[in-house]
Amino acid sequence: MNRGKLIVIAAIAILVTLFISFGGQDVLTLDNLQRHQADLGIWIDNNLTIALLAFMAIYVVVTALSLPGAAIMTLGAGAFFGNIYGVLAASIASTTGASVAFLVARFLLRDTLKGRYGETIQRIDRGIEKDGAFYLATLRLVPVFPFFLINLAMGLTAMPLRTYALVSWIFMIPGTFVYVNAGTQLAQIQSMGDIVSLEVLGAFALLGVFPLIAKAVIGLIQRRRVYRGFEKPPSFDYNLLVIGGGSAGLVSAYIGAAVKARVALIEKDKMGGDCLNTGCVPSKALIRSAKAADTMRHADRYGLESVPVKGQFRQIMARVKRVIDTVEPHDSPERYRQLGVDCISGTATFVSPWEVLVTENDGTQRRLTARSIVVATGGRPAMPPIEGIADMAPLTSDNLWSLQERPERLLVLGGGPIGCELTQAFTRLGSHVTQVEMGNRLLAKEDEDVAAYVLEQFHEDGVDVRLGHRAARFAIESGEKVLYCDRDGAEVRIPFDQVLVAVGRTGNTNGLGLETLGIEPERNGTVPVNEDLSMTYPNIYACGDVAGPYQFTHAAAHQAWHAAVNGLFGTFKRFRVDYRIMPWVTFTAPEVARVGLSEAEATEQGVAHEVTRYDLGDLDRSIAESGGPGLIKVLTPPGKDKILGAVVVGPQAGEILAEFTLAMKHGLGLNKILGTIHPYPTWTEAAKFTAGQWKQDHAPQGVLALLEKLHTWRRGGSHPSTSVDPAEGRP
Repeated sequence: MNRGKLIVIAAIAILVTLFISFGGQDVLTLDNLQRHQADLGIWIDNNLTIALLAFMAIYVVVTALSLPGAAIMTLGAGAFFGNIYGVLAASIASTTGASVAFLVARFLLRDTLKGRYGETIQRIDRGIEKDGAFYLATLRLVPVFPFFLINLAMGLTAMPLRTYALVSWIFMIPGTFVYVNAGTQLAQIQSMGDIVSLEVLGAFALLGVFPLIAKAVIGLIQRRRVYRGFEKPPSFDYNLLVIGGGSAGLVSAYIGAAVKARVALIEKDKMGGDCLNTGCVPSKALIRSAKAADTMRHADRYGLESVPVKGQFRQIMARVKRVIDTVEPHDSPERYRQLGVDCISGTATFVSPWEVLVTENDGTQRRLTARSIVVATGGRPAMPPIEGIADMAPLTSDNLWSLQERPERLLVLGGGPIGCELTQAFTRLGSHVTQVEMGNRLLAKEDEDVAAYVLEQFHEDGVDVRLGHRAARFAIESGEKVLYCDRDGAEVRIPFDQVLVAVGRTGNTNGLGLETLGIEPERNGTVPVNEDLSMTYPNIYACGDVAGPYQFTHAAAHQAWHAAVNGLFGTFKRFRVDYRIMPWVTFTAPEVARVGLSEAEATEQGVAHEVTRYDLGDLDRSIAESGGPGLIKVLTPPGKDKILGAVVVGPQAGEILAEFTLAMKHGLGLNKILGTIHPYPTWTEAAKFTAGQWKQDHAPQGVLALLEKLHTWRRGGSHPSTSVDPAEGRP
């Protein structure tokens, strides 16, 4: 840190110390203002110029240092100087102080943040350059955030000081006037009877309703501003137009049709999206075949003769196709047309916030209008920029379902849920799989002890797991495909036959024409959305993989409800999407299921917690089925049974997790789970036993000691019972 910054920090520390030492926090109070009102008023009347200058100087210091008392001083401006002088003095001083705080924050912190978070700061600066003045005006008119936070936050951006000062001064004047006006009436309160005067009541009523009025005005201005340059149609073809027929789009269309709205659903490919055609359904079908193969290979676990697994890979893939075909009618155009949805095969490109150009699959084009539009175009596998990868004809979770021959040597890039699920499935079906992960463990979003269970099973299955390997380049050497990895500076060569890339997903926005609307996707392809899932325009929504942050089918359905309901009824009421209780499952063996906070997340976020553990291998049902090792971890606040998060590792983990998810959703603690009858022997008993472990850990030892004495007394004894060591045969 340079000398200049140290001087500024020292000066701030000295001024704050002086403020506290001289009791500034006690001086700038409403009670003190009224107590000295008469004396100060006489002095100010005789020294108006000096008083104004002194007032403004103190106000500047208070605002610049973000000290408490600015609101009281604004009331004082009205009490001692009246509306005209009071507004001028308070507005100029507050703007000056805010500008000083703005400059100090920029001087002390901006360079440091740019060095550490350069790309993020650049993205913020682009937004500030485009819309910064408008958003600053909004924050000044409607004080959603404290003024001192606005001063500091804006100082970290590239907004010019002149813009900041001018916008702040102009748009703080209405609020300043309201406070100053209230102060003029405050000065008239000499007795309790004065409080009910029309002038005083009117001033404070204005003080109370001003934020509501300002918010409504800003909302009107924002709507007019955002739609500038577009002409709203006088009527609409549809109430709701949905782009994309995957999980999110289907749910949105279904909800719209269910409430008798006119709905159009546009899908360029197959209805059902990734989940039905390339994701959840086919992958789980493949995993089930792999599980059957593993059971046959290890039948001796169940007292049977283990047999070598034989079968043609093409037959397995044919079964996967049959599973898709069986589920497909649930998502078919025929079903949705019966529900009242206009299903259109084609693509949609935005022409305006209310209109899209539809290019049908037969080449015909037409324009459709809708009052609200939902973007549910899903996502696709991300392809990392690794040298030579395009020459490898890489497989992804999208295209691997066309395979008819099992890869002998399969290389899997990625240690996330998709990479782990497919790694284990292909291994159990007979492929030699090498899994490459640049991190130091699999399933990086889970706790280390949780990921360790999966890694141990992968080793038992024969997976060649390469942690800490960064894929550097692909090559073809003497007709053989090769990946070169960087491991701590050393080059590692891995030969393979086919590569499966599973390093994440990116949102589908190509061809939507978002640039026409001035909407810029994020780096991962997702579109920016507000808490109600609207985008820049209040009538355009996004849900599912294209919106993020969770890319699960059930998350897409959850978002789709909000997008459809807000799109249809948002004029009257808007619902914010709630992600607090979002469960997910990784379908490896063992399964990994989680909801809420993990242990690592709670520690990182500073959330006070306790962890209750239960060994799933102790469950009778697990023992009967040779289920193997597993665990349940539940996080609770210290001494309380409220569930902050839960993770289950083992067979049927997804099903066991459902009880914890339900409990969290409805505010039920572990005591309620413990008091619920669970059928025996079932996997769900594990939830009850975990609750029982928590209860045992929190047993009231003092009460138990008293009960032990009571029972001893009731037996007629005078001492607590003694235990006997069976090995020694004596107490």
